[in-house]
Amino acid sequence: MKILVADDHELFLKGLELILSDLGNNVELVFAHNYADIFNIIEKANDFDLILTDLAMPGANWLDAIQRIHEKLPETPIIILSAVFDKEIVQKTIEIGAAGYIPKTSSNAVIMSAVRLVLSGGAYIPPELLNNSLKNEFDVLKQVEQIPEDKEAGENLKILTPRQIEVIKLIAKGCSNKIIAHELGLTEGTVKLHVTAILKILNVYNRTGAVMEASKLGLIKENG
Repeated sequence: MKILVADDHELFLKGLELILSDLGNNVELVFAHNYADIFNIIEKANDFDLILTDLAMPGANWLDAIQRIHEKLPETPIIILSAVFDKEIVQKTIEIGAAGYIPKTSSNAVIMSAVRLVLSGGAYIPPELLNNSLKNEFDVLKQVEQIPEDKEAGENLKILTPRQIEVIKLIAKGCSNKIIAHELGLTEGTVKLHVTAILKILNVYNRTGAVMEASKLGLIKENG
């Protein structure tokens, strides 16, 4: 696994190196100190499994920079790890292609949980934002906030929305988030949040697990 980690504070980069070591010994970390570094790195290499980056860094406007990174590596998930915590900014980053937004005040455990969720194909939004009355993409996650942890698997059939069933069927066909977005007329941000909701509802940890559980529940049939 190869992860690009970017922050303009050396001390924070060292902290992230320590936190991400929990992912295992087979993780290669590549460090950047500003947006110019990121652009130079991704011009030479496009095999990253994840990009974890600060938002306010030298070298570019954050909005232009995140869009440019996503356009260059559309299949690589991007997580924003930032001290900036504004709901409109968070929503905008998701709309332009980020798969997660983690406040820098988050604990090590929260950071690792968010990273694992995004690597599994989902999206991470701070719980504080889910408690607000946001519109659009964030609404899709609100439905899973009150799901009991011990809910029987068979009941999940009643919880998945028709749209989520469409998403899981396309996941089963091997479609990427970008293709699913195109097929269903959604933004990639919305697809990522649907995937997150599906993972939580089905109580699984990745897309493969979601497909297996959905098949078990009869959501995915051989004839599609």
